[in-house]
Amino acid sequence: MASTKYRWLAEYYDHLYEFRRPFTTARKCILKPVMPGVESACDLACGTGTHALEMAARGIRMYAVDLSPQMCRIARGKARRAKLPVRVIEADMRIFHLPETVDLVTCEFDAINHVPRKQDLRRVFRAVARALKPGGYFSFDLNNRLAFEQIWPRNWFIDKDPVAIVVHGDHIPGTDRAWSDVEIFIRKGKIWTRHHDRVEEVCWGATEVESALEAAGFGDLNAWDAAPFFNDELTPPGNRTFWRARKR
Repeated sequence: MASTKYRWLAEYYDHLYEFRRPFTTARKCILKPVMPGVESACDLACGTGTHALEMAARGIRMYAVDLSPQMCRIARGKARRAKLPVRVIEADMRIFHLPETVDLVTCEFDAINHVPRKQDLRRVFRAVARALKPGGYFSFDLNNRLAFEQIWPRNWFIDKDPVAIVVHGDHIPGTDRAWSDVEIFIRKGKIWTRHHDRVEEVCWGATEVESALEAAGFGDLNAWDAAPFFNDELTPPGNRTFWRARKR
């Protein structure tokens, strides 16, 4: 099933968004104890492939998986230009398969929140467990309901010539769903064109996450609040959680 999400955002994703530093900081903390044993890995929901390329540059045999054909195309182009052997696979995170099992699967930037149904969490975790070697690690982050209540209903504007975006999010109180309507304005010469993307998210509580991980065969569960890694007003305590689990 191909995704039409990020049809336009994909083209300007790297240009617009500069929020990688907190994730890099979190990754160093969360993955530092396990990285010495990682020879192969997969970045799930890889986006434009930046993290996968960073891992490949360290000599790790890398796979990169994303549902968006636009994101996959950009990731392949970046890998080709960098001359790094990252294999990019267009696939749904609920049912993806790798050519081999790997030591580590990462899934960042609240990508798991994007699966469409509450019950899909267990499907994602089972697919990740299938992709991992016994004893392999899974690292990911999730937006929590508090983020939906505190952050999502705001309006955002980013202007970085030749593109500008206006983001309006919303959340129905008491529910586990949120969405953002993204209006994208692209300048070519003196002409501006307008395009629209919609991003939807689902959230789970810590008990739901732990139960789904354990059901998929994971143990050694660890969680970190994201606030110390971000240290900004957009990520107050309780809004985002980083997780690390190990396949039994």
